[in-house]
Amino acid sequence: MKKLLLSVIVLQLVSCAELQQVVDQFPQGTYGIGNEEIAMGLREALDKGIDKQVSKLTKEDGFYKNELIKILLPEELQKIDRTLRDVGLGNLADEGIKVLNRAAEDAVSEATPIFINAVKDITFADAKNILLGSDDAATLYLKSTTQTALYDKFNPIIKNSFQRVGADQIWNNLITRYNNLPLTNNVNPDLTDYVTQEALSGVYTMIALEEKEIRTNVTSRTSTILRKVFALQD
Repeated sequence: MKKLLLSVIVLQLVSCAELQQVVDQFPQGTYGIGNEEIAMGLREALDKGIDKQVSKLTKEDGFYKNELIKILLPEELQKIDRTLRDVGLGNLADEGIKVLNRAAEDAVSEATPIFINAVKDITFADAKNILLGSDDAATLYLKSTTQTALYDKFNPIIKNSFQRVGADQIWNNLITRYNNLPLTNNVNPDLTDYVTQEALSGVYTMIALEEKEIRTNVTSRTSTILRKVFALQD
């Protein structure tokens, strides 16, 4: 009987030791934080990305002078850029690229509230896995759940922006001049879809930039919920 009791005590001590090892492996402060609270922290991180980073894109040169997301010509049209510069029409080529970026800046300015509402309504199916994922996991989740709807919103804004900033006229002039050059094949591109995709990509890139900053720099966690939640992934 004594041997049996001793065995039970030893077994309990071993089990407690193993349990303590498991507990020790949890990040500090995880107790009491549920999926919804983690989701709140992720939403706030995305909101911070919009407020701090995306807002920069709405200003003049927000895209054009940001080398990380500046919209260049699509690959199939880069021959136009090279040819125009080769024949001394570099200023026209620069203006053509600038108006693409102006249209994106215009669209993001009008569509920022759409992003804010999208983040507010986003539902994180597995917030903890996203929190413990890659440096841009929340942004990628936002992209996967909002890209189609946001494309539908961005596209007509880009189209109207082309008209408002004169991009359609500039590009018509640019392509006409190119098509009149000898030994060139005529080009008649529709750039609305391309710029829409690039504008969206730029927005997600800037949000991801802020998400990474919050994940890797404790001083960027400027609220209690950010500090509490992102401490779990440190």
